[in-house]
Amino acid sequence: MKVFVTGASGFIGRALVRELLKRKHQVDLFLHEKGIPEENFCQVHKGDICDSDKLKAALKGVDILYHLAASMGASQADEREFIRINQKGTEAVFKAAMEAQVKKGIHFSSAGVLGDVAQNKAVAEDYPANPISVYDRTKWEGEKQALAFSKQGMKVVVLRPGWVYGPGDKRTFKLIQAIANKKFVFVIGEKTLQTPVYIRDLIKGILLCAEKGKNGEIYHLGGDEVMTVRHISECIADAAQVRFPVIHLPLALIKSAACLLQNVYKIFNREAPLTMGRLAFFVHSKPLSIRKAREELGFSPEFDFQTGIHKTIGWYQENNWL
Repeated sequence: MKVFVTGASGFIGRALVRELLKRKHQVDLFLHEKGIPEENFCQVHKGDICDSDKLKAALKGVDILYHLAASMGASQADEREFIRINQKGTEAVFKAAMEAQVKKGIHFSSAGVLGDVAQNKAVAEDYPANPISVYDRTKWEGEKQALAFSKQGMKVVVLRPGWVYGPGDKRTFKLIQAIANKKFVFVIGEKTLQTPVYIRDLIKGILLCAEKGKNGEIYHLGGDEVMTVRHISECIADAAQVRFPVIHLPLALIKSAACLLQNVYKIFNREAPLTMGRLAFFVHSKPLSIRKAREELGFSPEFDFQTGIHKTIGWYQENNWL
């Protein structure tokens, strides 16, 4: 098939492109500035994600659209940029795709649209959305934009990944590096729940969404385990063969530090080592049920967290990241 990927320069995007090429699909990429080595084997289109005309021309003859492009939660972008990329950009992409008669669109949303899940158990896709940060709010608006096109004649599937990790990921590496280098102070997370998903399992789930996902439906893609942030951190320490820190700091103090650092680093247009976005991992629960993906897509994660994190840390060590 001919497939089209936005946001290919991110960790998930690159992994998806590699798998699509491995499966002998014709892969077109829509890139803004940052390129990837895999683009040498793809057809590359460059432009702005809000440029509907350029998108429409690039999307001609495409069977499957994978829309991953987003302004990320820890970036230095202001609210207007989050709205422009995550909300208006999504509308532009799917409008162009429908006009170009793309057969199916896969939209990457975020578990963050759920906010802080109050239930102490995994929740299904119909759990009420309650986004907290500007990133989460704009991802929620983008999700609604994508689903609106499913009612206008285009097949659209939305997926919400869990906490993604794996070899080569630079975002989760920051947490792993802090723990491995004994520069990690545990903040909270005794009861905060997350749903880790190893990158290879996520890619399988993404392709199943493209193959079997039903029009207008949302699917949670996570691993089999819903884990406390403390347990996740302890498993990372165990895989890195370091002692888990016993120092705990009060949340109020850490929040104050995050706000201060975020504002100071923003002046220099740099990403702070601690931000409210990063702190959300330790504070806002995201326990995802993958039952719907199991039943409708045949999704079955292969890697438990202990196995996946050992493979991940092993890769970082072999490649001199740690």
